[in-house]
Amino acid sequence: MCGGVGFLLDGNMCCGVWKEFLILRVGPSAYEEALKQPNVVEFDITGRAMTGWVMVEPAGIEDDVELKSWLQQAVQFARSLPPK
Repeated sequence: MCGGVGFLLDGNMCCGVWKEFLILRVGPSAYEEALKQPNVVEFDITGRAMTGWVMVEPAGIEDDVELKSWLQQAVQFARSLPPK
């Protein structure tokens, strides 16, 4: 996935790792709210942001509770999509 590691859920991209960032597919409806969170930036590694995807900096996932919360959000969105 763009030079990183990506994880699929029922054939749909869910989350991944790029450099030091956790990449999450939160979906269009949760996108703006996710960007308001500390240590979260647009998923833009090519000069064109991918709406519905965010990157969480290491400071945003320093403990297991933060990491689990972000991953649950990505899994919830991926499960809402039809399997491929």
